[in-house]
Amino acid sequence: MEFFRIRRDIPFMRHALVFNVISFLTFAAAVFFLFTRGLHLSIEFTGGTVLEVSYAQPADIDRTRTAVDALGFGEVQVQNFGTARDVLIRLPVRGDVKQGEVAGRVFAALCQASSGSLETRPGDGDTTRQACVASDGSEPLKLSRTEFVGPSVGSELARDGALALAVTVAGIMIYLAIRFEWKFAVAGIIANLHDVVIILGFFAFFQWEFSLAVLAAVLAVLGYSVNESVVIFDRIREAFRKYRKMSTSQVIDHAITSTTSRTIITHGSTQMMVLAMLLFGGPTLHYFAVALTIGILFGIYSSVFVAAAIAMWLGVKREDLVKASTRGGSDPNDPNAGAAV
Repeated sequence: MEFFRIRRDIPFMRHALVFNVISFLTFAAAVFFLFTRGLHLSIEFTGGTVLEVSYAQPADIDRTRTAVDALGFGEVQVQNFGTARDVLIRLPVRGDVKQGEVAGRVFAALCQASSGSLETRPGDGDTTRQACVASDGSEPLKLSRTEFVGPSVGSELARDGALALAVTVAGIMIYLAIRFEWKFAVAGIIANLHDVVIILGFFAFFQWEFSLAVLAAVLAVLGYSVNESVVIFDRIREAFRKYRKMSTSQVIDHAITSTTSRTIITHGSTQMMVLAMLLFGGPTLHYFAVALTIGILFGIYSSVFVAAAIAMWLGVKREDLVKASTRGGSDPNDPNAGAAV
């Protein structure tokens, strides 16, 4: 399916060197920010306490955040989730405060900010619970859930996340080497790492929170980006087989130009969905959608000006992808005669 067809090949590879220099500088800047600023890891990686609080009325996020900040627990995160009455609070690990006391102190501060007082009431079974009771006997807020993530669990998640990233990269490289040729495998994996490092560089520079959801987005971008590269590599192989008199750069230009319509359709449709998450998904999906947006934009760029260009610099040629055949009965005037993929 094509919305439009470009009749004349666009000379992408004529400017490959310029764009490769831009890519290198962007990549170097991302690495610099990663080493100097580092990632702002969420409590899934660093450890901390998570509280879910349910208000009787739509929650005043600013008032909730002010009440929690006054406790001096450091950098806390307060956000709505689910409905306007539900609030998620994340607090970092504090060495001078027992984590078992953190939830009680936070709930007490929120109760006081809502003009209530703490009382002990029956819970499920033989248990009791702390309740915030207003002067009229109602409960302006309830503590729905408390969860503590220890530093050891956080470090294990970080290690497993890095392992998942490494295994994904290795699998992609093996797949490309088997399906195409080692030069394409090297070009494809460099382009994929280019996308991943630039996403991480954005998060390091702006100090956006790097959570498990963002890690999932990075892994998704790896697969998404390599899919675009595979489509272009397939067209390059077809063009080498069909157009014998074209140079390598001309073949690559033709392959990229012929996939432009498909690229606009697929990436445009995906970005529309991601944009909906970015605008309407709330704080929970915000950075997940941001990471996907950066990955989609740079994935298009890297497939054209990084993967394809590096394959050209590595000297990919027709003989690497098309093997001559000595089978008889072929038409000597057939431009595709004697070729087998």
